[in-house]
Amino acid sequence: MNPDPAFVNQSKQFWAYVRTISQHVGYTVRKSRTTVLPNAGHIKVPSPEQIRDGLEDLGLNPMYVADASGHPTPLGATLAAYFQYRADVLNTFVEPRLMLVEQAKNLFLELQDKLSPRVAIPMNTQKGEKRTPKYLTAIVNMLVEANIGGMPCDYDPHELTTVTRNGAPMRTLSRRVDGAFPQIVNPIAIWEIKEYYYTTTFGSRVADGVYETLVDGMELEELRSAEGVHVLHYLIVDDHFTWWECGRSYLCRIIDMLHMGYVDAVLFGREVEEALPGIVRQWVRIAEP
Repeated sequence: MNPDPAFVNQSKQFWAYVRTISQHVGYTVRKSRTTVLPNAGHIKVPSPEQIRDGLEDLGLNPMYVADASGHPTPLGATLAAYFQYRADVLNTFVEPRLMLVEQAKNLFLELQDKLSPRVAIPMNTQKGEKRTPKYLTAIVNMLVEANIGGMPCDYDPHELTTVTRNGAPMRTLSRRVDGAFPQIVNPIAIWEIKEYYYTTTFGSRVADGVYETLVDGMELEELRSAEGVHVLHYLIVDDHFTWWECGRSYLCRIIDMLHMGYVDAVLFGREVEEALPGIVRQWVRIAEP
């Protein structure tokens, strides 16, 4: 999915409000042991009263988001619209596209049969019955290969992303990424893949994956701002249990990160089949002389 244009040019202060309010009032409608709550487990849309009360609880001035009679300021109205948008897109678009491991396996086998890929199929690091292809990574690699028209691509970079000028390194990112087109030096596009099909809890390793992407995005934002170079940056994630059952708050953070401009697009689960071919063809058009 691409960011909604209504929210892409907001100030850093706007996102400070989003984060402050979200962490204090909660990202999801919590389930109750004693009461059946409507939309329990869904992404929360904080009410104007919850926003005001949350800011007051934190010792912050609520008058910036609503006047004394409760009418929202322009900032308050935009915050309310964003919280509603974030909940709607996660509840109705993202959640249905996140796959279980068997669904990912079936999509992998279907594309493998259809595309007859020449690119190597990566394997995960699990043992025993869980030792299988890295389904999401393999799906991404096959779709990229099928749509680059024979152009080069680095499907498994072992070097840091570097942008050069006049034969000298201008910026080098802190972390290695999972793919680069057409190469890891002066790439048109880079991408990161977070597939967690065999996890049983939302652990620190998964959370760290979100923050790693944020670090990369902040470095790329500085590159755009200071040098005018835009390297396209994509995040691709999957596993319904990990991200939806355990990590919905981190999905909210990913949607925030998308609209803050730290990634150009996020692909959720089976959305790779829907959207990635068109994205790759866009890269090819940029690369063509």
